[in-house]
Amino acid sequence: MAALRKRTLTLFAALAMTAVSVTVVPQASAYPGPGLVTGDIGVHDPSVVKRPDGGYLVAHTGDNVALKTSTDRTAFRNAGAVFPNGASWTTTYTGGSRNLWAPDLSYQNGQYYLYYSASTFGSNRSAIFLATSSSGNSGTWTNQGLVVESRTSDNFNAIDPDLVVDDQGRWWLSFGSFWSGIKMVALNPSTGKRSDTTIRSIAGRNGGAIEAPNIVKRGSYYYLFVSFDRCCQGASSTYRVMVGRSTSVTGPYRDRNGVAMTSGGGTEILAGQGSVHGPGHQDVFGDSDSDIIVYHYYANSGASLLGINLLTFDSAGWPYLR
Repeated sequence: MAALRKRTLTLFAALAMTAVSVTVVPQASAYPGPGLVTGDIGVHDPSVVKRPDGGYLVAHTGDNVALKTSTDRTAFRNAGAVFPNGASWTTTYTGGSRNLWAPDLSYQNGQYYLYYSASTFGSNRSAIFLATSSSGNSGTWTNQGLVVESRTSDNFNAIDPDLVVDDQGRWWLSFGSFWSGIKMVALNPSTGKRSDTTIRSIAGRNGGAIEAPNIVKRGSYYYLFVSFDRCCQGASSTYRVMVGRSTSVTGPYRDRNGVAMTSGGGTEILAGQGSVHGPGHQDVFGDSDSDIIVYHYYANSGASLLGINLLTFDSAGWPYLR
């Protein structure tokens, strides 16, 4: 469609467009803008879960892990912190900072699970912890301890966790940022902790910028969404959202052209344009009306804001925003 708009509009073209219906994945100049959101929408690295009562709970990077709520997926309000009294067990990794990163929020077995990261910028002395809560509300969370950590001698970085439960009911945690790329470990569903010592590699760019994995199963495929390029530089950020898919949760994941994501592959589905800079750290979840993708992006001012769009799949089974 973007190519058609570049041509001189003729009657023939107009008639052709009304007569032919095709599914087209938007190119960079035609990505839809973020949908309407209001209220407290300053977020970074958002993760969203739909609550049993129909409302929405958001966790995102912030002091002691920040929370927001919404009743309608449009108006959001601040809802305190996961750990309002602090998270002293994380300071070994944060250098004393209260800022905890990139939480992954889900609802499993009648309770909320939160995997969250502790690190400092540019370091892979990092850790992922687990907390659980029956309500998800601020101050109700119990820290369940360390899940996986990385040291400066490791070739991976233990941040940006994402839980996926496969078709056999097995739990997997993907994670990673830069270094040798995106990793995956198996979890024990009874504890939410690691079930073995194996670390699998599922995506990488030969040391290039890749992070923020998110895996969902749709149809016959597991889809791995990641963010390429640079985050956290305000309006100069170059984050963009890429995707690949596999019939197995552990991979191999390949992009639309068949390139393995372990060899730098990935099909772009969202990038910066106009006043939307560096969209990324995406989270996909199913809602009653559509699949939903949430992410952060930077405004011209450098503020990090919540982006929400509907996500659908074309006739070949590849996702795109609308």
